[in-house]
Amino acid sequence: MAFFESEIVQDEAKRLFGDYQQLMQLGSEYGKFDREGKKLYIEKMEDMMERYRVFMKRFELSEDFQAKLTVEQLRTQLGQFGMTPETMFQQMHQTLERMKSELEATA
Repeated sequence: MAFFESEIVQDEAKRLFGDYQQLMQLGSEYGKFDREGKKLYIEKMEDMMERYRVFMKRFELSEDFQAKLTVEQLRTQLGQFGMTPETMFQQMHQTLERMKSELEATA
């Protein structure tokens, strides 16, 4: 079975995409959240990023041609911005850590 035909892969892709969209919409109101709301948002973002990291690792480890092609396309697209998937995850992590620090500073 091809990588993208897997029901597990399709379900996780749909859940990740949906969760990401919801968090981005919610994030537009981040400045209006109280302290606990901000903490919860950061936690949800961290969870989503970890799920995304695992999902991408599945692509990298797959022997499926389409999965390998997808990884290469992502690397090419990120490369246009001087990034790799690894640096993308590092920057996202740094952003979330900065958000946590700012939250702690206001405590």
